Amino acid sequence: MNKKQMTVMVILTLVLAFMDISGLPVVLFVHCSLSDVTPYIISLLLNFLIIGFFAWLVLRSFGKDWPLGLHASRLAEGLKKYAFAGVAAGILSCVTFIIGLAPFDYQPSVWKVLIEGVLYYFGVAMIEELYVRGLFLNIVDKIAHKRENHAVIAIWVSSVIFGLGHIPGMIGMEPLVIIFKVISTIGMGLYFGAIYKRTNNLWVPIILHAFIDICALPYCFTTFSGYKSISLIGLVIIYTLLGIYSIVLMKTEKR
Repeated sequence: MNKKQMTVMVILTLVLAFMDISGLPVVLFVHCSLSDVTPYIISLLLNFLIIGFFAWLVLRSFGKDWPLGLHASRLAEGLKKYAFAGVAAGILSCVTFIIGLAPFDYQPSVWKVLIEGVLYYFGVAMIEELYVRGLFLNIVDKIAHKRENHAVIAIWVSSVIFGLGHIPGMIGMEPLVIIFKVISTIGMGLYFGAIYKRTNNLWVPIILHAFIDICALPYCFTTFSGYKSISLIGLVIIYTLLGIYSIVLMKTEKR
């Protein structure tokens, strides 16, 4: 194990996570408005660009041989084998949102739908998969490399951290909502981690992560923020089942 590279990757992971969760540095200096798009969404999108550029610089200097997986190899094969479960989960979650949020009380602009409902979620998927799966999961995997089930350990640890890492964005919500949301996110993380390790291609979880997030598009058509009970229960069921599917994948993982 290259200790210098490992140290750099750990620091990079922490810095990227902090920048992503806090929105720094862009939120301190940029306040843009465009039609009815929520202003901080534009700031976060710009912050994603800074995060990506910073990560590229560090990886280019210290992580040329890091097993990130941003290549075309096994992408089509991975999507063919493992996309169905994620696509189904995304569509079902979209249905639960529609049921919970209806009747809709807002007519968004095209800008809001494209930027806040689509582009933003592509950015979220890219950045989160970069530091949660591409960096953190591989860090844990390397640390636990002497254990026979090191890949499974890495998937579980990264998924739990992925779930807990969403708590800052839910501050102010009811405790039960936070608990249910964390459970759902952990199930989602197990899926992303499992398909990442099965394909060794980071684009596979990035694409499916983006698709699942974009299935929250119904929120662009309402002034309500939060989770209705029926939507929350539906999400827990959907992503618990997705997590179980992922555990099956992990059990058949070749170590």
